Amino acid sequence: MNRTATTLAHTPFVRTVRRSSALLALACALPAAWADSRAMPARAMLPAYQQECAACHMAYPPGMLPASSWSRMMKGLDQHYGTDASLDPAMVRQISTWLEAHAGTYQRVREAPPQDRITQSAWFERKHRAVEPAVWKRTAVGSRANCMACHTRADQGDFDDDRVRIPK
Repeated sequence: MNRTATTLAHTPFVRTVRRSSALLALACALPAAWADSRAMPARAMLPAYQQECAACHMAYPPGMLPASSWSRMMKGLDQHYGTDASLDPAMVRQISTWLEAHAGTYQRVREAPPQDRITQSAWFERKHRAVEPAVWKRTAVGSRANCMACHTRADQGDFDDDRVRIPK
């Protein structure tokens, strides 16, 4: 790089352009980061998804499963893990589109877990490998799908390990 180019690269205008470009890139990446995360804030979730799904269980962040799992799940709501969770076709289409658009695509979620169960995914098994089998059987926990038992702010998309409280 010659002296003129070096001098130009350090002008206030060029620094401002670089800083603005970095901020714009960050702003564009944030929604995508939530979409591909286990920690999507509840306020970022589709209201219809929260209303329909959280009526029976926690509205799991869509980044916890790949799009193929959400697609199969939404097509089989009449047999949703032993329960008829059927919805009208327009609602199924709306929620399916949103779930698939925000599904996990990162490496650990790329493959669909057995039976499309979050609790059988490789990342879930790895994250919970230190949990003794007896903990899952405690009345206050009930099942591995009850994130709220230990992740007290899971319904807000907060799965921070520092806030885990395992019920006695």
